Amino acid sequence: MRRSDDRILTTHVGSLPRSAELSDLLIRDEAGEAIDQTRLARLGEEAVHHVVAEQCAAGIDIVNDGEQPRVGFQTYVAQRMKGFGGESKRPSPTDYANFPMFAAQWARNAPRRTKVRNAPQAIGEVVYDDLRSAEEECRLFKAALAQQAGKPVETFMTAPSPGIIATTLLNAHYDSHEAYVFALARQIAKEYELIARDFILQIDAPDLAMERTTLFQDKSTPEFLKIVDMHVAALNEALAGIPRERVRLHCCWGNWEGPHVDDIPMHYILPALYQAKVGALSIEFANPRHQHEYAALKKNKLPDGFLLLPGVIDSTTSFVEHPEVIANRICEAVDAVGDRSRVIASSDCGFCTFAGGEMVTEDVVWAKLRSCSEGAALATRRLWGAKV
Repeated sequence: MRRSDDRILTTHVGSLPRSAELSDLLIRDEAGEAIDQTRLARLGEEAVHHVVAEQCAAGIDIVNDGEQPRVGFQTYVAQRMKGFGGESKRPSPTDYANFPMFAAQWARNAPRRTKVRNAPQAIGEVVYDDLRSAEEECRLFKAALAQQAGKPVETFMTAPSPGIIATTLLNAHYDSHEAYVFALARQIAKEYELIARDFILQIDAPDLAMERTTLFQDKSTPEFLKIVDMHVAALNEALAGIPRERVRLHCCWGNWEGPHVDDIPMHYILPALYQAKVGALSIEFANPRHQHEYAALKKNKLPDGFLLLPGVIDSTTSFVEHPEVIANRICEAVDAVGDRSRVIASSDCGFCTFAGGEMVTEDVVWAKLRSCSEGAALATRRLWGAKV
């Protein structure tokens, strides 16, 4: 995993906006409708080439495939693994209960959704014995990279943590939540290993923070932290065969522009995050609810060998952050870490974690990423000197 040795590098968290037609086909395919699979494959391939080119044009150093072939960052697992069927009944975040007018507005703005609250559930033993879709996704990304005149500094591809799969595709088969999470860990490890052979593997694990206000909203903080420890242990088992420097871990409080008043403070979960067998942590710092969280990093320092990928642009608002604001945020992150080479500028979360769920339009996303690159250049001049 590359470090910011001579300048601040830039990346993002993973998902990028999809075209309306691609989103529609992905949603309909997930719903079991008869669609033109050849058309879906062609649109997916075109979309991967498009987002790779746009990331490079925006000056992003560490790029990915934008999760274009997936219906959702974790729900796609039900289409690749055996053992799922029926329908989960996932609870809504506490934001919805606490702010019913907000919940009603959110529902009006998203009349057709992917299966997030009603994803399939585990109704039998989960088995991942056909990696062809994952292999095809890797192939598409490689083909898009080969067409770029200027090569990115590094590449990454995302995969969900066992914990976020388990808290979305709920358990209706295993004797316990723990047994289910570890079963998922053993199976998703196959996809992890496939990705890590060619790209940096990013694990998306919002379960380590967000689920405090969702599936485990009825738990006390100590009870939730025990669950987090167990989820990290399962993740570490899945990562056992992969060098930690090939893995970065994304953790967030949920990618929506809501109140977030019940979010668990970062200082509670940092010790568990530090136990993950990864080389970098990607955490939200740009949105108004968590801009103060650098204080937790100063009190509980990032372990030696870990990189920090702080969110310096908000993935839920259409404000394009000024490069000076981004530079300020990067410098604040460097101050908290104490080493400029261990900071890579990123976004808070993905820009389109589910097909059809864009909160920020594509043109604004590219503007945000360009501003991130410009802000990183400003921060580089501050941190390395005017001659850089």
